[in-house]
This record gives sequence, structure tokens and C-alpha cells, in this order.
Amino acid sequence: MSELVIKCQQLNKVYQDGENQVAVLKGVNLSLEQGEMLAVVGSSGSGKSTLLHILGTLDGATDGKVEIKGKQVGKLNRKQQANFRNENLGFIYQFHHLLMEFTAVENVAMPLLIKGLSAKDATEKARVMLDKVGLSHRSEHKPSALSGGERQRVAIARALVTEPALVLADEPTGNLDKQNAIKIYDLIKELNSSLKTSFVVVTHDLELADKLGKIAYLDDGKLAIKESQHVA
Repeated sequence: MSELVIKCQQLNKVYQDGENQVAVLKGVNLSLEQGEMLAVVGSSGSGKSTLLHILGTLDGATDGKVEIKGKQVGKLNRKQQANFRNENLGFIYQFHHLLMEFTAVENVAMPLLIKGLSAKDATEKARVMLDKVGLSHRSEHKPSALSGGERQRVAIARALVTEPALVLADEPTGNLDKQNAIKIYDLIKELNSSLKTSFVVVTHDLELADKLGKIAYLDDGKLAIKESQHVA
């Protein structure tokens, strides 16, 4: 039986807007096993990014329980959450957020250096991961010399270089054309298969979401999950 990577029970998130309370998440229940992939879709403002931020310990739930790898992350203090993120989570965003003054290999090595690895070991691991995403020949280039698709592949390599149990991706193809978007999704699926990393991918693209194993629909703060019919 696979290890449970995510377990959310009756997750609620309420924001205070002046005198009004806005409920963004309402009783969300979610579980994801090691190596599973989940696409989260929904209209703008439906709470997709909020859910991702809570799973990534970047925001807290109003109430309910969030467990990542068996640990209740909401009970950790900020320093513990930061350490937990570095040890267990990877993040991919719509905009790659690469450090423009550093090369591709230096960007990918950064999380390992933060983790305490030597520069030599971090660079070696970064080169291996860049090779996995097909960019070994571009490792010494800075982001300004890379295409949009290449930059996003560097960002994926950076997210995966620490060998996280879970990668959280927020519109990872939203800034790319259709051809490059398909390539990025294919790459995510390939890395998921080879590394057994779990992925939660927020996207507006229903066609690409359907390529993943499960689809979660967020509507009015409530989550409904179904198995994809066209995984390929």
C-alpha cells in the first residue's frame, strides 16, 4: 500500500474583508498517495491557489486538519514550516521566479545550498536534474538567454532537485504557448513516473488537466474529485 502524502479533513479558510467574512474553502477533504497526480481546476477566485498555499504551509487554514507525510503542518511554527518545506516540498509557479543573475545550474542548486549541501555536491545534483529535464547543454546559461519553455524546465528541475515527496504547481504552463505547455505537462508526467513524486497542479486548461490521474473541481469553496478518463 502506498504512503499517504496528503490528508486534509474538513478544511476551511475564511478571510475577513472589512466587516464581512468571505469563505474561500468549505469543508474540503482531500487525500493523495505517493506518486499520484492531481489537477485542481475551477474558475478564478474559486480557491485553487489558496488550497495550494495551505498545502505548501505558505498560508494557514481557519480550521480543519492538514497532514503532509503524516505531519500536521498547521501545528508547526514558522521555522519548522520552513524546514519542512525545504525537506519535503517543491514549488513550480506560472512565472518561473528564477534568479536572473545566476546560471541555470546555480538556480537549480540553490535549494540544496539552503539545505546545507556543499557547493560541489549541490552543483553535481543540479547538473543531474538539468539532464533529466533535457537542459544539460544549457546549464551555464543565465535565464535571459533561455526561452520561456527552457526557463520553466529549469524551474521544474529546481523544484525536484531536493527529491521532495510533493510538488505543488500553480499554473505551470499558464505563461507558455500550447506546444510548450504540452511539453511541460509531458515532462511532469515523465518525472512523476520515474521519481514517484506526487504532484498537485492548479490549472485553467481542462484538456491538459485531463492528462493527469485525478481532477479536483473547486466550486464555491467545495471540492469534488473524479478520475480522469483520458490519462495518456
